[in-house]
Amino acid sequence: MIRILLALAIGFAVTALAGRLLIPMLVQLKAGQSIKEIGPTWHMTKQGTPTMGGLMFIIGIGVSIVICGWRGMIGGSFAHLYVYLFALVFGAIGYIDDYQKVKHHQNTGLTALQKFLLQLAAAVAFLSLMRHEGLLSPNLYIPFFHTHIVLNWVVYLVLAAFIIVGTVNAVNITDGVDGLASGVTVPVAVFFAAVGWKWGTEYLQLSVFAAALLGGLLGFLIYNYYPAKVFMGDTGSLFLGGAVAALAFACDMPLVLILVGIVYICETLSDIIQVAYFKLTHGKRVFKMAPLHHHFEMCGWKETKVVAVFTAVSAVFCMLAYLGVMDRFGI
Repeated sequence: MIRILLALAIGFAVTALAGRLLIPMLVQLKAGQSIKEIGPTWHMTKQGTPTMGGLMFIIGIGVSIVICGWRGMIGGSFAHLYVYLFALVFGAIGYIDDYQKVKHHQNTGLTALQKFLLQLAAAVAFLSLMRHEGLLSPNLYIPFFHTHIVLNWVVYLVLAAFIIVGTVNAVNITDGVDGLASGVTVPVAVFFAAVGWKWGTEYLQLSVFAAALLGGLLGFLIYNYYPAKVFMGDTGSLFLGGAVAALAFACDMPLVLILVGIVYICETLSDIIQVAYFKLTHGKRVFKMAPLHHHFEMCGWKETKVVAVFTAVSAVFCMLAYLGVMDRFGI
């Protein structure tokens, strides 16, 4: 427990300190966010706010897991490092995208196909590594029922790769209001930290990573809460998506993403439904604006209310998920 709390504290402190140093640098480099004109009109006031702020919690988490996970690494446990490196690959993809946007001063970076192929390759590599290390089985664990659906490895690999890519992009879609993606992910980090601690030695390194993630997010929220002084950018949102997906697979229970990722899922579904309905009806809409957080903004909700309600929903479903998996090993 001490290592877990220390990981949280170090993640928070390093991220908060990194923010003090990084934000002025981003301003000096003119790494400002370009706001889409199709979004809410009042978001145009955010034009020029520094982006790529996700770098601060990426640094904070990295420092934290090296310090607090060192004992486990000496003992040959590298699960937390695999999760971090996997998330880091997605963060790098996001960084390339952000850099292109900043360089060309418009809200377009990598093409959708380029992102998809890079993300898919990273997912397959991660899953294969985890399988090779004996940290992942091709059996889908069913929360609450404590049973498994046995799948062929190739079938599992294809399904899992698309789940990862879907999760990562769902988190990216959620990042549209000050503090939303980071706020919603806080309960998710708490969930994985609690699960890793309860399940014991084999999962303790993952608990350390989740605690560092929690600390990093809290440190980042100092600067990202409304009105945001910095945005995480695709650098941060793709890293977060990769971290959440990787934790679920490293714990060998990807289906738990349905519960802990409920907000991400609703955000993505709202986008899909809006586009599909618009095309089918030649211009009609289900929501006032998609994704879902913009719909509530258009209904008159302030950004702070959107973040508070969505985070509360995330917390409730994370508690439900914990009840569904806490007795998995009969502990």
